[in-house]
This record gives sequence, structure tokens and C-alpha cells, in this order.
Amino acid sequence: MRQYRELRPTLEKLSEDAYGKMRQALSEQGIYVTAIEHRVKSEKSLAGKLELKGAKYKSINDITDLVGMRVITFYTDEVDKVAAIAKRIFDIDWSESVDKRKLHQLDSFGYNSLHYICRLKTGGPRFELQMRTALQHVWSTIEHDTGYKGIVKMPKEYLRQFSRLAGMLELVDDEFSRLRMVLTDYRRQIQTLVKSGHLNEVPLSTDTFRSFLETHPFDRLNRRIAAVNQAEIYPAPMIVYLPVLESFGLETLGDVHQFIDDNSDDAYQLAVSQLAITDLDILSSSAALQYLCLVYVLKHDGGRDELKAIYDTINGESDANGMVADLMLGQAQTLSFMQRSKSDGK
Repeated sequence: MRQYRELRPTLEKLSEDAYGKMRQALSEQGIYVTAIEHRVKSEKSLAGKLELKGAKYKSINDITDLVGMRVITFYTDEVDKVAAIAKRIFDIDWSESVDKRKLHQLDSFGYNSLHYICRLKTGGPRFELQMRTALQHVWSTIEHDTGYKGIVKMPKEYLRQFSRLAGMLELVDDEFSRLRMVLTDYRRQIQTLVKSGHLNEVPLSTDTFRSFLETHPFDRLNRRIAAVNQAEIYPAPMIVYLPVLESFGLETLGDVHQFIDDNSDDAYQLAVSQLAITDLDILSSSAALQYLCLVYVLKHDGGRDELKAIYDTINGESDANGMVADLMLGQAQTLSFMQRSKSDGK
């Protein structure tokens, strides 16, 4: 205990340094974890440890968990990614490290952590690094809180309930990781279909629309509109238009592509009617999509309420959107596509 008290300032610095290196490395690799915990073992905790296992230690240096760090991930496969980072930034004492995931004990779900005994590359005392998933961490906390691993011997029926629950959580943990891999593969397939032009096979959704936007489908129309006033185009989010497109009954990216083809000339006509009388020299990259949506509503006999609904969706609900819709409806009445729509209606 005297050795511990003398070493305490060194342990505090080690805890901060190890935490800082791990946090920086995770950030650099783009790995998001739910928590990184670190601590120096308290004097009370160390005293309790020595009471139980003191005979196995000859020196304070033999105790490997005076400093502890725990990285809690969302998914099981991310534990191995964190481990790979630990191997790179720390020296690992493989003789003391253990992968408890490979022990396969029936009641060990909460303890299925990967434990490394580490040392900074610059030397110094060893420390313990635990890597586990969020569900494993929650289960371990529950076990500790309920006294499942305590000194009171638990009746068999309760032990059985714990084992069943542990098995369920382990299955959930594995299924979440599996589902993420399936969804990742699906997104890659979607991106391949989008890049290859097989748009009719791609259902319209948030993910697929984002992939579609990466092909810059509205750039041509935007450049035409910008040329009216030699305007500069600045980037703006377009994902907010997805609910509008869905309200039009568009179900695939092929439908969106056809929607662009069918309405681009009329959208340009509408844009010109507005911009030609202004000196506006800055244009949002969402302008083309906005005019396409407005034209679609107008060509399908939409009125003020339908136009206002578009502005409410993309800008947030406001009474001012009604005035803009009135102005837009009035300006559009003389345009040729509106005359065609009226003629077709007759």
C-alpha cells in the first residue's frame, strides 16, 4: 500500500495519457464508440483485492489493473477494430492478456470482454484495457447490481433465469452486428445499381436518394437556370425534398429520373419567369429541384394549398409560405405549360 501511495501521481498521469492516445486513435480511424472509461484503482479497492488475492503479488508492479481503461462499442465486430488500434499504439503483454469471448462459459455473457494488459510505448507501469459491447457492459452492470457474482449462493431457478437472459442478450448482440453487415452490403449494392444506371431497380428511400444525389442529377438544369443572371451556384441540402417526391407517388430512382426528364423544360420556363426580372446573382443548388416540384404540382392541377405544402416541407411551416404560393401561382398562369395543362384538361 505504501508503494501504491508513492506511485499514485504516476498512475494518474498514465490514466490520462492512455485515454488520450486511445481517444485520438479512434477519432483518426473514424470509429465511433459509446464510451471510453478510465480510472485509477482506489486505495479501498486495492485493499480489498489484496485481502482476497494478496498472496500472488510480490510487488506493486505485479498488479496489472491499478490503471484501467474500458472501451465500449456498439457492435461485436468493432471490439476487434479497437483491439487492432490498441496493438498499434500500446505494447501488449500477451502472457497476461486474455480473450474471454473464447471461453464459451454458459453464464459469462457480461464478462465476454477482450482484456489486454498494456504499457505505453514510452514505458512505465502496465495497465488493463477492456473492450466490450454496450450490451455486454449493461449485462455486467446488472450482474454486479443484483449480486449475481456475489458471496450469496443463488438458488438454481434464479441462476437458470440469469443464464436464459444472458443467452438472449448475446443473441441480440450478434444479430445487431449481423444486421449491420447486411445493411452495409445492401447499401453497396444500391450504390452499384445507381452508378450503373439501373435506376428502375432501386426503391426511393433516404439512403438511395443520397446515392442518387452523388450523381449530380440536377446540375444541368441548375446551370441553365443560373445562366439567366450569370449567377453563382452555392451548395444546399436536397434531402429535405424527399417527402415531396414521395408525395408525388414516385417509388424508384427511375421514377425520379423520369420526373426530371418530363419537367425540366417547364421548370426552366418557370425559373426564367421569376429570375429574368431580378438581378439575383446567387443560386441555391436546390433551385432546380424546387422548380421541378413546383411545376409538377402546377401541371397536375395543384393550387395554392399544394404549393404552400411544398414550401412548408422544405422551409418549415409559416403563413409567409402562403403568400409565396399565391405569388407563384399568379406568375405561372401565363406560362405555356399551364396553357397546355388547361387545354389537356378540356
